[in-house]
Amino acid sequence: MSKDKMVTPSFCYILAANFLLYFAFYLILPILAFYLQEEFAAGKTMIGFILSCYTIAALSIRPFSGYLLDTFSRRPLYLLAYFIFIAIFGGYILATSLTLFIALRIVHGLAFGMVTVAGNTILIDILPSSRRGEGIGYYGLANNLAMSFGPMIGLFMHSVYSYQTIFTCSLITGTVGFLMAYLVKTPYKAPVQRIPISLDRFFLKKGVWAGISLLLLSIPYGMTTTYVAMYANEIGIEVNPGLYFTFMAIGLAVSRMFSGRQVDKGRITLVISLGMYLAVVTFFVLSALHLLMEWNHVFSSYLYIGIALAQGVAFGTMFPAFNTLFVNLAAHNQRGTATSTYLTSWDVGIGIGLMIGGSIAQTFGGFEYAYLCGAVLSVVSTVFFLLKAGPHFNREKLR
Repeated sequence: MSKDKMVTPSFCYILAANFLLYFAFYLILPILAFYLQEEFAAGKTMIGFILSCYTIAALSIRPFSGYLLDTFSRRPLYLLAYFIFIAIFGGYILATSLTLFIALRIVHGLAFGMVTVAGNTILIDILPSSRRGEGIGYYGLANNLAMSFGPMIGLFMHSVYSYQTIFTCSLITGTVGFLMAYLVKTPYKAPVQRIPISLDRFFLKKGVWAGISLLLLSIPYGMTTTYVAMYANEIGIEVNPGLYFTFMAIGLAVSRMFSGRQVDKGRITLVISLGMYLAVVTFFVLSALHLLMEWNHVFSSYLYIGIALAQGVAFGTMFPAFNTLFVNLAAHNQRGTATSTYLTSWDVGIGIGLMIGGSIAQTFGGFEYAYLCGAVLSVVSTVFFLLKAGPHFNREKLR
């Protein structure tokens, strides 16, 4: 077998496991705000707080996940976290109080934090280094396909079926994903010498600057994935709000087809910069959409879809590049830590976006103000990357 061969049975299984995990996740993502509003009469600020508990829990375990994955056998940790993740969907079906729901979201976030770090790290172990960017791109494509079908199906089911039925579908989907994950075979990992615990075993210090840039960029992204359907209903968008996720996923998928190969050619900072420019434009246009609706409803509704497509291209371009950037800053025995740092930076921003998005909308009277704030943050992120994070990576990269 060629050392550059990427498509192996384990690679296919982990793609399927990743798709099914994220499909279960995205199936309920757009309906949770409605669920909390309709079942528990929660306000926008409370909804933002509850949803952010998931992300806060995920990011709180990320650094420890990286350390554990770099120290112990990765496959058992991956399977254990995957199992807990899918079991929580059954808990949602039984939850009868807001307090219990919050507790389940916290445990769900902890499991998600571990399983995603483990999955990404195992993927890197499986892939040949010469095709790492391309492989990460296809791995992310599985997420994008889940993002395409999950929210759309979830919103459709919301109009027809009960919330318990939707949670049951996520439980079934996740169970099939767990079976795929079980079939993944990882390369032998020799026992490692226990290295004294230090900050760099939990968080990649050389990835701090890139992490800050990624964090700032993920805040408006978190606002979008969680509140964009409510924003569409609020301003009167005439197309199905779920199409936003579908077209965003199309953009993500299309961009992944070429961005990963550009990353493998060493153009990491260029790929990230181009994605950032496009992201800035999409957030400013999204924030102005309520004004355009007053001018032309039909045009604005189609523009809503266009924004989603462009936003997908922007983030699909950046995702493989940022992931590879963190890995290229780390030694081989810090792959888990590098992946953890990458995902932690992303999750911190997502959590902030979830928390402040609803608060800004409630305080100022609309989600357009939240997206305007997000657009400004994306500009700050871009400038910071160009002046600090990008040059730092080019000086410190190991490969």
